[in-house]
Amino acid sequence: MSIPPILLVGCGRMGSAMLAGWREQGLAASVAVDPAPAAAGWGGADLTVVPDVAAVPDGFAPSAVVFAVKPQNAAETLPLYRRFAGKAVFLSIMAGRTIGGIRALLADGAAIVRAMPNTPAAVRQGVTVACPGDAVNAAQRALCERLLQAIGVVAWVEDESLLDPVTAVSGSGPAYVFLLAELMERAALEQGIPADLARLLARQTVSGSGALLAASSEDAAALRIAVTSPGGTTERALAVLMAADAWPAALSRAIAEATIRSRELAG
Repeated sequence: MSIPPILLVGCGRMGSAMLAGWREQGLAASVAVDPAPAAAGWGGADLTVVPDVAAVPDGFAPSAVVFAVKPQNAAETLPLYRRFAGKAVFLSIMAGRTIGGIRALLADGAAIVRAMPNTPAAVRQGVTVACPGDAVNAAQRALCERLLQAIGVVAWVEDESLLDPVTAVSGSGPAYVFLLAELMERAALEQGIPADLARLLARQTVSGSGALLAASSEDAAALRIAVTSPGGTTERALAVLMAADAWPAALSRAIAEATIRSRELAG
């Protein structure tokens, strides 16, 4: 079964990742709205790219309207799509923007699903948490799940407030992992390892460890303990990283701050 007609609003990093995933599953003739000249490169037999909503072809009836725009642009962008309310489900991947806030910009009774994917979606390894609004029916929820499964794993929550810490953990989480690789590479250079080898060691260690974690039934703590020999090098390093004022406290503060920022974006 192909993906039904979609109206994609925004062909940026996440919007284009979703589009690529849909195309792999067979995308029915769809439309994308993006004023950036580079967005035209996404066009094809299955996709018409237009610069604004006024250029959406007459009679086009999408099954879903997907908002992949910056949350700061929601107030000026979303009201332009009110005419699709009652006909399509709205799937929003805007950080912080609540279902109630989105509904206020569209129409009472609009069917809205709010979701938070992350950037590994670009290689179909993302994780998305979604929350359905009250007006979403079973078929619309199933459609949104199909759209999101095209870029990775999907989980659902009924408590929308959970999407703020979800954003802090998984939405922002790839940046934390990339920072780890960056710092490992820098530390390797400080120890005299050549630049090319330092980068290889940092990147492959992070990506390989992630693959091992994904393939294992053990939790992360058990895997950490398994690689930590008593009195060895790993134990010495972890004594620094797991000090009370080091990683445990810093990561907790970081996720708390990101959660606060997600809530602020709703305003």
